[in-house]
Amino acid sequence: MRDFASCLNQSAVQVAHSSSSSGQNFVQSAYVARLRDKPCVVTVTWSKVAMGQAFAIAIHDYSNRCLCKAEVKPWLFSKRKGSKVMELDSGNVEIIWDLSAAKFAAGPEPLEGFHVALLYGLEVVLVLGNLSKEEDHRVLSDASHCDAVMIARKEHIYAKKMYSAKARFLDIGQIHHISIECDMAGVRDPCLEIRIDKKKVLHLKRLAWKFRGNQTIYVDGLPVEVLWDVHDWLFGSTNGCAVFLFQSGQSMEKILFRTCSQNEKEAEAHRLGFTLILKAWKTE
Repeated sequence: MRDFASCLNQSAVQVAHSSSSSGQNFVQSAYVARLRDKPCVVTVTWSKVAMGQAFAIAIHDYSNRCLCKAEVKPWLFSKRKGSKVMELDSGNVEIIWDLSAAKFAAGPEPLEGFHVALLYGLEVVLVLGNLSKEEDHRVLSDASHCDAVMIARKEHIYAKKMYSAKARFLDIGQIHHISIECDMAGVRDPCLEIRIDKKKVLHLKRLAWKFRGNQTIYVDGLPVEVLWDVHDWLFGSTNGCAVFLFQSGQSMEKILFRTCSQNEKEAEAHRLGFTLILKAWKTE
């Protein structure tokens, strides 16, 4: 949550130096949701470690105070289906998950055949994945009223030369394909190229002098701020990590401090932006 908050605060966006952690792989997403009729941020982290896969959920309020958090550890995945309770000051939040038919690719996050739901009493705070007709009636009855929106995502990606990711820079916009290419093998003056849906949006030469920086690009007419830090690629170890950030729309500050009625919230729901943080690791 703190990593997302610092990156989403437009007055102090930084691409920080990152330590190597290639032994683990994780994807973390942040969602603006409502809990007890107040805005909150729910972070969901999927991790892949030596013991298996795990996920963790944390809820923070508008002041970045952690209200509750819980982790479903690898050995609990043997059940593939279950529930867990997180305690709040004025009640409990229940996590319900079913990964019995989940399908995974190379990463730790399931692609389909799963669901994770977050419930506060009869209120559905967040639903991930797909629900079938046989699922918990509490989730089914209120899932359509869940208006949580993903506002940020951080993931590790691994490659030798070409790195790929996906992002929806506006909550009602289309999903865009991002590709980052940097060929340094035997190259005296490496360059960096970023494409959105195969269209070149950024091309940097003399990368040794421009290993950190930022530039505004436009996607569907929307300004998107791109920040990069490839210092470790150029001057670190052979399997160093570079950091890229793509940011559009409102900052976390504006989103969480917005106190509005339901009608006002619906009117502004389609104006939320998105932040994508990529940690790109070079592999041999």
